[in-house]
Amino acid sequence: MSWREELERHGCGLTGPLLSPQACREITALYDEVARFRSTIDMARYRFGSGEYRYFRQPFPEAVAELRARLYPELLPIARDWAARLGRPAPWPDELGAWLEMCHAAGQVKPTPILLRYQEGDWNALHRDLYGDLVFPLQVVIGLDEPGTDYTGGEFLLVEQRPRAQSRGTVTLLPQGHGLVFTTRDRPVRSARGWSAAPVRHGVSTVRSGRRHTLGLVFHDAA
Repeated sequence: MSWREELERHGCGLTGPLLSPQACREITALYDEVARFRSTIDMARYRFGSGEYRYFRQPFPEAVAELRARLYPELLPIARDWAARLGRPAPWPDELGAWLEMCHAAGQVKPTPILLRYQEGDWNALHRDLYGDLVFPLQVVIGLDEPGTDYTGGEFLLVEQRPRAQSRGTVTLLPQGHGLVFTTRDRPVRSARGWSAAPVRHGVSTVRSGRRHTLGLVFHDAA
């Protein structure tokens, strides 16, 4: 099953390798180069969970900028299709740069590519990465470490509230270098009335041992 089929069925889909093991190690090593980042978030301080993450400042590392620019046009047709099913506007232009200019004009000027670090006992509470009124409905997280070798636990969690039903959970272990495409806020699901928006949140289960790094690519900037 392709990642697009998995996304349609489950709300998230695992891609093939997007980064080589060497590229993963190089991006992970950037975490300690504090000058590359615009801010650092202590998750426990804000009751987001436990762990730490850092937002890249511009200019981004080449691999990060290239991935963001390459993935946007692949995700754009899905975003537009979802908007059509839900009867919503689809404001996203063909080029990522033009979309980010729209974000900036609306006051969303802070870059959102993010590098996350979890150590033993850390976890991430269920949440959404919205940041402002302008939202791109899909995002990507890339595993930078090897599960089972560099860390255990730390599965990606996605919880979807189905229309007039109990919530459904999906758990994914991220192979090193692979990406997981998932919905940012909600997604269309079939209902008795046609299509309904199913709210979705995501998080990370407790890391049981080792250290887990991921690269997060959100396709709208922050206010």
